[in-house]
Amino acid sequence: MKLNRRGILFVLSSPSGAGKSSIAKKILNKDENIRLSISYTTRKKRKDEVKGKDYNYISIKEFKEKIKSNYFLEWAKVFDNYYGTPRNLVQKKISNGIDVLFDIDWQGTQQLSENDGFDLVSIFILPPSKKVLETRLKTIAQDTTLEVRKRMSQASDEISHYMEYSYVIVNNDLENASNQVLNILNAERLKRKRLIDLNDFIKFLRSWGLKFFIKYI
Repeated sequence: MKLNRRGILFVLSSPSGAGKSSIAKKILNKDENIRLSISYTTRKKRKDEVKGKDYNYISIKEFKEKIKSNYFLEWAKVFDNYYGTPRNLVQKKISNGIDVLFDIDWQGTQQLSENDGFDLVSIFILPPSKKVLETRLKTIAQDTTLEVRKRMSQASDEISHYMEYSYVIVNNDLENASNQVLNILNAERLKRKRLIDLNDFIKFLRSWGLKFFIKYI
């Protein structure tokens, strides 16, 4: 008998450059039972990004119309751009026992935590140092120098929200940090409260024991 369970909203957050997106990609490559939540955004598509795979790119006007229609499960404005998660697609996956991975900031995480009926597991990714964070931003960013400075100044405020998360991981090594995230995911999947068929399975096991006992008395 297979034990079915509810799907998890699995959240990764971090200041820009701390590595949440890189870790998310590792998780998706290593675990076939989790899907990435594809957000809508008003920012411009970067060269290495694919529409519908990394983000759904829409105008600010379209985004605001979706806000009014309650289309988003969560949304936030980050660095003058809007980001949001479509409600219906996430609900469908969760109801089918599929875990959904969120690569979002603390604002989005707060909104997700306010939605009843979802199992939320949140992890905050920290950089090992301010110097490493700045180096990563300069190395991987396709933004201007001014944009990198804005992200660095914002990082201090973002880091202050670490206490709102269930787990905290320092990303000093990408492979090690990814494995730690996977360990958390696997442990959370085994929590008793998420196994929706557990009571029936226990009854089945106990009834089998009773029949065995009656047969030999």
